[in-house]
Amino acid sequence: MKHILLGLFVLSAHPLAAQTLYFSAIPDDDESRLVERFGAVADYLSDTLDVDVQYVPVKSYAAAVTAFANDQIQLGWFGGLSGVQARIAVPNSHAIAQGAEDETFVTYFIANKDTGLTLDPAFPDLAGRSFTFGAETSTSGRLMPEFYIRAETGQSPEELFSNVGFSGDHGQTLRLVASGAYEIGALNYSVYDTAVADMTPEAAATSIIWETPPYPDYNWTIRGDVDATFGAGFADKVQAALIGMEDPALLESFPRSAFIAADDALYQPIVDTARALDLID
Repeated sequence: MKHILLGLFVLSAHPLAAQTLYFSAIPDDDESRLVERFGAVADYLSDTLDVDVQYVPVKSYAAAVTAFANDQIQLGWFGGLSGVQARIAVPNSHAIAQGAEDETFVTYFIANKDTGLTLDPAFPDLAGRSFTFGAETSTSGRLMPEFYIRAETGQSPEELFSNVGFSGDHGQTLRLVASGAYEIGALNYSVYDTAVADMTPEAAATSIIWETPPYPDYNWTIRGDVDATFGAGFADKVQAALIGMEDPALLESFPRSAFIAADDALYQPIVDTARALDLID
C-alpha cells in the first residue's frame, strides 16, 4: 500500500510537508492488522481529499497522543480516553467522527472456561481471581472496566483480585485469558466478537461472563490548525470524507457499519470518569 509510512516517524522532529496529512491510531490490536487496515484508509483519504495521506504506526497509546500533541500527526483514531487526552494536549482540536457503534460501546469481561464462570446479568463474584486489563490508558480495556469494578463491588481492582495485569492490547488480553495466564480479562467487544466469528481457538477457550453498560468510545480527532496548513474548510472536508466512507471492506476492517458525526460533548462521560479515577487532571 503506497500510503503506509513505515518506521517510527513519531520519534523524529523533522518538519511536516504541508501537502501531506499524517494520521495514526491507538495500537489496540496486532501491528500487522493495523498496517493493513490503516494503509487502505490512507489510500481512501488521499483519493477523496486530493492530498497525500500517510499512516504512521506507533507502539503505544501514549505515543499516539504524543505524536498528535507534537504535530507529527494531525488526525488520530483514538479511544475515548486517548481522544480526551489528545484534545486536552492540543487546544482547539476536536472530535469529528465516530463509528455508528461507538455511541453505545461496551466492554466484555471474559473468563477462561476452566473457571466454570458463565454469563451473568449481575456482576459476577470475581474475588480472588487473577485479572488483566488491556493497555493502561485504554477506554474499553481499562478505564470503563475499572469504573464498573469499583461501582459494582466498592473495591479497587487490587483489592478485589489476587493479581492484576495490563496486557497492552485487546488481542493479547484474549490470548492471556485463553492460555490461563489470567483467569479473567476485560476487552473491547468488537475484538472478541471478531474472534468468535473467525472461530479462533482463543475464543473457544473463553466465554463472556459480564457486559458493561454502554458508553461512548472510539473517535476521529483532528488538530484545530489543519485549516491553516491545508486551506480553509479542510477539517470539514476530512469529516465529510470519513462519514462518506462506504466501502464495506474498509468499514469491516474497523469493524464499523458506518462513521457518523461526533463532537467533544459526547465524550464528557469519559472526561468525568477519567477524572474520578485520577487519570487526567
